[in-house]
Amino acid sequence: MLRRIRKISRNLLIVLNIIASLLFLAGCYAYLFPPEKYWFVGLLAIGALYVLLILLLFLGMWLFVKPRLCWISILTLAIAWKPVQHLFQFRTPGNFEISKAPAHLRIMNWNVEHFEIGKQKNGGVEKQMMLELIRKYQPDIAFFQEMVGSETNPDAINYIPFFRDTLGFSDYHFTYNNKLDYDDDHHFGIIIFSKYPILSKKDISYAPNDYNSTFQYADIQVGNDTLRVFNLHLQSLKLDKRNRHYLQQPGITGEENIRNSKNIIAKLKRGFLRRAQQSERIRQAIDASPYPVIVCGDFNDVPNSYAYHTIGENLRNAFAAKGSGIGRTYAGISPTLRIDHVFADQAFHIRQYKRIKKELSDHFPVVVDLEIKKQ
Repeated sequence: MLRRIRKISRNLLIVLNIIASLLFLAGCYAYLFPPEKYWFVGLLAIGALYVLLILLLFLGMWLFVKPRLCWISILTLAIAWKPVQHLFQFRTPGNFEISKAPAHLRIMNWNVEHFEIGKQKNGGVEKQMMLELIRKYQPDIAFFQEMVGSETNPDAINYIPFFRDTLGFSDYHFTYNNKLDYDDDHHFGIIIFSKYPILSKKDISYAPNDYNSTFQYADIQVGNDTLRVFNLHLQSLKLDKRNRHYLQQPGITGEENIRNSKNIIAKLKRGFLRRAQQSERIRQAIDASPYPVIVCGDFNDVPNSYAYHTIGENLRNAFAAKGSGIGRTYAGISPTLRIDHVFADQAFHIRQYKRIKKELSDHFPVVVDLEIKKQ
């Protein structure tokens, strides 16, 4: 009887191990599934790191119980090895040299969460701390999302020419939608700051022409080279306080539990579908570029997602090249959310990558040093 129970238990564990393997592979290769038909696979991409932990636990268990069954997890990891490198980097953090090499181009990508304009009205110091951090790293080109600012009113709290001058930039490109004005003085949008000359600027917007359906690019002259740099902010989940509370403390039961779950799943589905459309349009613009490209932004999506791979096709991801660990860039909900990405053309060497773990915004800034390859 005891032997039979052991056999049933072992077979059940094997089945669970295989199920975990299949879920992990689907999450790693989620970009192969078009969201309009298979949007739910995006959920597996979000949870892939958690399933990876389960696979490793199975691997450790079989190692002591029945070593020959380790092959289930090992084979799964071998098949998924390439996408795993976008999820997790098995390298120790390198020392980031704050003093930039003359031949390098330093990029900063950051969702600045309005530069905490709400707290500034009440005497907050966050804006000054954010400016000091930017000055410390001295980016040549900065890409900010959720920028709230005014180009015309010098008395506005966030006067954009003040940012340009105090941070040592020479030019900028601010894109906003009048539908989302923050207040009478400030617009809400995305912005590119540059220490190099901006030769041309362009905004691209598609229906419904809202904030997430609009992105920008600028052609920038760096020495003898012209680069096209993209700044974007893909569809957010628009989780409210109730959703966040439920995700952090899912102890509610009954009808309220079901209602919260349905609400969050509906928002996730909408996000997957809209980001898929947005990423395809951005990809078209990237393919049309006559110059080497740099693509930065808040993707609101994890590595191995459809949007990540659509935009990053034939480009190099800075984290995958030089990052370490998980590289979380969003400060809330889950410790696995790396949703802010920097992609560079094959024409660049990626020299350094750093995620600055300072909670001045709800996102962590990312700094990347690039070097244009010599022809």
